[in-house]
Amino acid sequence: MSKVVASADEAVRDIAPGSTVLSSGFGLCGTPDTLIAAIARNPSITNLTCVSNNAGSGEKGLGKLLHTRQIGKMISSFIGSNKAFEAQYFAGQVALQLTPQGSIVERCRAGAFGIPAFYTPTGYGTKVQTGGLVTRYHPRSEDGTGKAELKEAEAQEGRESREFGGRGYILEEAIYGDVAIVHAWKADEMGNCIFKYGASNFGPVFAKNAKLTIIEAEEIVPTGSLDPNTIQLPSIFVNRIVKATEPKHIEVLALREEKDSESKSSAVPPEKSDARARRERICARAARELRNGDYVNLGVGMPTLVPSYLPDGVEVVLHSENGILGVGPYPSKEEVDPDLVNAGKETITLRPGGATFDSSESFGMIRGGHVDVTMLGALQVSAAGDLANYMIPGKLMKGMGGAMDLVSSPDATKVVVLTDHLDKNGRSKVVQTSSLPLTGTRCVSTIITDLCVFEVDRKREDGDGLTLVELMPGVTIEEVEKATDARFKLGPGIKK
Repeated sequence: MSKVVASADEAVRDIAPGSTVLSSGFGLCGTPDTLIAAIARNPSITNLTCVSNNAGSGEKGLGKLLHTRQIGKMISSFIGSNKAFEAQYFAGQVALQLTPQGSIVERCRAGAFGIPAFYTPTGYGTKVQTGGLVTRYHPRSEDGTGKAELKEAEAQEGRESREFGGRGYILEEAIYGDVAIVHAWKADEMGNCIFKYGASNFGPVFAKNAKLTIIEAEEIVPTGSLDPNTIQLPSIFVNRIVKATEPKHIEVLALREEKDSESKSSAVPPEKSDARARRERICARAARELRNGDYVNLGVGMPTLVPSYLPDGVEVVLHSENGILGVGPYPSKEEVDPDLVNAGKETITLRPGGATFDSSESFGMIRGGHVDVTMLGALQVSAAGDLANYMIPGKLMKGMGGAMDLVSSPDATKVVVLTDHLDKNGRSKVVQTSSLPLTGTRCVSTIITDLCVFEVDRKREDGDGLTLVELMPGVTIEEVEKATDARFKLGPGIKK
């Protein structure tokens, strides 16, 4: 039995307009670029609803289909730095159903295995539960002036909620795909597949879900050539196989030598030098929150720098939600592998004892409370421990990515926020009540800024959950009071 098709163009030719297409990939890692290019060459395949973590970068990955205007709607968790995606969304040219990363993969896994819906803690207490996230805007020039005035045309509905064991959960319905396009490392002619490192991400789950699953494989081998113990996707889920011919792409090439050189360089403008000093102060203090043997997830940006400041004798295992446990340092030029990237899409290495797996297992580790500590950035964090870090309505839309999942089990996973105390406009990011859409409610345990450290009592209902427990060197209580919107108490040893 052979499912090998002669070309990618032949494999995709009968994809119907309006199809729901599940496309593997995290950033540009594991994206089915050969199949995407074939779809882009077929102008009859239009108005697609594409399910993927994000839409690639520029014209790479699914960004190619945004460029050709073949996508009508995205179901994604992240826009990130894809300016074309963001521009088309705000201009009303493409719809976006913003969905937490772990919920996307679990909704597809449920659909694959006959489960119509499930309850999850992810998104409880946020706009994912209550509704109101904008799915589509009216075209910006609708008023005839050409001004960039945002007008909401369609918004997401809320979710049913329920309590189990005193915790709140929301109901998520399964996603059902018409077509899955998936990149694999090796496939035999019957359709058994193996994935490489972090390129697994959404691939196995998406392939199991769709009515028509098309695999592009880097290597196609005769049936029986693969060890049955290594198969990650059994042939029963695969309909067509083609040879992957497009080159792999790297979204963020991060090299160990360049990072080391950057950290040692002193020839930087004063404003950057000041920002670096603040960042180093925050990360060095955050490293003291980690204990030897902790399993730790580090969010994009400042948290990724924390391992550089670990005290002697403290070793932790770094978890990345795209399916990696045991994240190592940045690679040398010789070590670069496009299938090994972290949550920020930067190239990485694996430490001895590392493991890779697909995104459904990764988010099972997170929601199940198996990660000891997670560190994230913030736009705002409230006195009750509410976190907002993914959007400013009408101005900034990056998407929540995996953040809502990461803060969904705060009783099992310690949530630490790393942030500048003030935003770029001089406003406090530590507030009494958040004015931005929330990533999670009552989830933050510790806030570390360039001025101080707060502990958060998430159980308090009176708005007095913040306690100042530490001042950064040279900082006074009066400075913290002036810079903080929220009320706070003084901890032991902190005196005016």
